[in-house]
Amino acid sequence: MTVHPASHGPPRLMISEEEIQSRVEEMGRQIAADFNGQPITVVGVLTGCLVFVADLIRQMDFPVRLCFVRASSYRGTTTVPGNLTIDSSFLPDVEGRDILLVDDILDSGQTLKGLMEHLREKGCASIRTAVLLRKKGKQQYAIEPDYRGFDIPDTFVVGYGLDFNDEYRNYPYLGILE
Repeated sequence: MTVHPASHGPPRLMISEEEIQSRVEEMGRQIAADFNGQPITVVGVLTGCLVFVADLIRQMDFPVRLCFVRASSYRGTTTVPGNLTIDSSFLPDVEGRDILLVDDILDSGQTLKGLMEHLREKGCASIRTAVLLRKKGKQQYAIEPDYRGFDIPDTFVVGYGLDFNDEYRNYPYLGILE
């Protein structure tokens, strides 16, 4: 049986809008301190990171180049990763640049691992990673993000840019579909 998002009610609150904003502000201040005014290229992973990356870069008071890549190992309503596909057609020249790779969630690690390899092949000077969420117990690759918002249990979350079948991204909090 196929489950349609319209059959769900609003997501049950997991992390409030206020908690998210406070943590994103802390992360932004830490990133700004760590880069110490050096220009960086922020590479956001579409589409889930859009809300997070917009809030995060507004905490940075130094030169930031913003661009995006599309990378996914999930399709439709599936919750099991498949093959990673990367579309870097929106990516400018990153050779010699310091990169902050921003993703919404770290679960298996497949996406971050693949993107880090892809960016290294393009000749970037360094890569640091920032994720809003890290699912506990899901990692298949040994990747520790340089910056992370929250650790969460292995549950499916939506809101604040994260989706279920391309819906629910607009909620200002993180929630669980019942």
